[in-house]
Amino acid sequence: MSEKTVVLTDAASNRSTALPVVTGTLGDPAFDIGKLNKDTGYFTYDPGFMSTAATKSAVTFIDGDQGILLYRGYPIEQLAKHSNFLEVAYLLINGELPKADEFAKFDHEVTHHTMMRESLKNFFQGFHYDAHPMAMCMAAVGSLAAFYHDSLDINDPAQRKLAAIRLIAKMPTIAAAAYRYSIGWPIRYPRNNLEYCSRFLHMMFEVPSEPLQISPVAAKALDLLFILHADHEQNASTSTVRLVGSTGANPYACVAAGIAALWGPAHGGANEAVLKMLAEIGDAKNVSKAVERAKDKNSGFRLMGFGHRVYKNFDPRATIIREMCHKVLGELGVNDPLLDVAMELEQAALKDSYFVERKLYPNVDFYSGIIYKALGIPTEMFTVMFAIARTAGWVAHWLEQHETLDAKIGRPRQIYIGAPNRDYVDPAKR
Repeated sequence: MSEKTVVLTDAASNRSTALPVVTGTLGDPAFDIGKLNKDTGYFTYDPGFMSTAATKSAVTFIDGDQGILLYRGYPIEQLAKHSNFLEVAYLLINGELPKADEFAKFDHEVTHHTMMRESLKNFFQGFHYDAHPMAMCMAAVGSLAAFYHDSLDINDPAQRKLAAIRLIAKMPTIAAAAYRYSIGWPIRYPRNNLEYCSRFLHMMFEVPSEPLQISPVAAKALDLLFILHADHEQNASTSTVRLVGSTGANPYACVAAGIAALWGPAHGGANEAVLKMLAEIGDAKNVSKAVERAKDKNSGFRLMGFGHRVYKNFDPRATIIREMCHKVLGELGVNDPLLDVAMELEQAALKDSYFVERKLYPNVDFYSGIIYKALGIPTEMFTVMFAIARTAGWVAHWLEQHETLDAKIGRPRQIYIGAPNRDYVDPAKR
């Protein structure tokens, strides 16, 4: 906390308060309004928390104007080029990149917690055959507390870390099980001789009748997407995990709540919306008409996967994943009309002055949806893929929260706009 303060005075009541200025390592400063209501009788009003810092965190930093994304201080560009998802997960959780022996231990721990209890497999049988995979994942993750009820002491650092390992390890297993149940396939066990992303792809697509050969390009593309989606500061789902965590809830309940928040189409469902938009356009020859419709505010048509709420210049993740997107499409030789639409739309938007002037560049959701489709991952699984990656960030924030000495239960305030105080009226007189 700096020594700067701003004094706020209400002229009508002559009540005032000093607002200390809080500064972090990077980013804009903030006013500490903790005593505002006590000193002045006022609250702040900030719909969507657009101007409110709800916590201090050392996990991730974003500068939307400059297009900067840092995990624990490391630029996303460097991590995407040199690291892998599991190493990034270690970094987010522990704050530092691992040494060789530290990573080997972490990899071993994750690998040997990939299995689900057999009774959890039976849990899926209770769902309708066409249940959405996100619904199944949310329920299955929440149910983990019933399987590990003997290690839910959130005041024990060792039990907290074990829960984090379990969640990172089991999310791909649960996700693949949800997908296979939804299409009537038998659930596959994880192959622990494979690395994280190849293991997941095997659980998704392997069938007993045909040996599955995972393309190195496919595994690398998935690993890169997981890195880019691993964390993104205090977004809706991460804030949800922290809010639920502030109550002392167990980690599985907190992450299940995060999955519920991620399921919303305004959050994790964006890449699914991209594919629906491409299907609506239908053919590459219709792209120019679609672009003109998007410019018309009265058309009701939006180009999904362009621009970003936080990044006002460009999304650094999109810059990274664009190259991988073209590489995947080239090396896998996928022949899909919707992917032709996507590539035509990308070029049209990058050249059109309307989009360029407004900085409406293709974002990470645009390219991730295309890659997922090229890898054969169905649209209803896109948000599930997001959840697998974001679990690393969720548990990192959950762990950080429980290492904070002055943490408090979340309790936002409101501006009440309902009826004033009134008396009950007898039913006969209403």
